[in-house]
Amino acid sequence: MKKSIIIIILVGLLGWVGYDFLSSDDTKNEENVSDEETVVDSDELGLEIGNIAPDFDLKTLDGETVKLSDLRGERVMVNFWATWCPPCRAEMPDMQKLHENTDIKILAVNLIDTESSREKVPEFLDELGLTFPVLLDEGSELATEYKIVAYPTSFMIDSDGRIQFKAPGAMNYDIMLQQFEKMD
Repeated sequence: MKKSIIIIILVGLLGWVGYDFLSSDDTKNEENVSDEETVVDSDELGLEIGNIAPDFDLKTLDGETVKLSDLRGERVMVNFWATWCPPCRAEMPDMQKLHENTDIKILAVNLIDTESSREKVPEFLDELGLTFPVLLDEGSELATEYKIVAYPTSFMIDSDGRIQFKAPGAMNYDIMLQQFEKMD
């Protein structure tokens, strides 16, 4: 039990450091995501920028199944998060704004095994007024496959299913929108 608490605290701290780093200096953030980045498209399946994102299917809170490959032809943001994570909480209103102002498909993957109870998730969504789909990563299998080490972590996937941007740590609305606009 102590080990689990320590791991949760460390992951939360890592996420917070990432959030603080991304939100502390907007000029620096914009330099980090400049137009000078070159994305090399590949037909290889993987987690690197330019690779085709590994497919998955997860259930929503309502029990519906969502499959990433069914969203080909649309731009997608896959975000790994938990209710107890302060940077996740800070990032969610910006994700909602992106959801409302663009045609991006947001898939918020909750790491349900890290939650103290399953009921926390819908309470969190109601509290923040979030309306985008929330998927449940039972057993943290997808988080393991996507090599998630910090919460939140996001992947921006273009309409061809390729990863165009990834962000370990929280992003603000401006960075989300900038990355969305760069994708096909």
